[in-house]
Amino acid sequence: MPPKKADPACLLDMLTAAEAVARYSTDKVREDLDRDEMFRDAIERRLEIIGEAARGVSDSFQTAHPEIAWKKIMATRHIIAHDYDAVNYDILWRIITVHVPELIDLLRPLIPPLPPDPEP
Repeated sequence: MPPKKADPACLLDMLTAAEAVARYSTDKVREDLDRDEMFRDAIERRLEIIGEAARGVSDSFQTAHPEIAWKKIMATRHIIAHDYDAVNYDILWRIITVHVPELIDLLRPLIPPLPPDPEP
């Protein structure tokens, strides 16, 4: 079994996926979740990634940052992945438009700076 990712790597995965959700949903409306299968699939996939990456964040880091709704994020991933026929698109829209932007704002200051690229 490969070693677990470090917290910064998981946080970066969460942030990258959340920013993708924000980009994908620009100029979209709630009804697009019903009408546009590719949009819905892309959003659901990125929310799964956010939830899976959150699962990889250490318990101690999660405890130190209770402002992030870790359990709700992981529960959302579980519903999308395993109870896909129970996804409520009104709730999903609220996640996209309210909770994802909040998550982005919470995650950005937690990501350590990336090391500089080595010179060629």
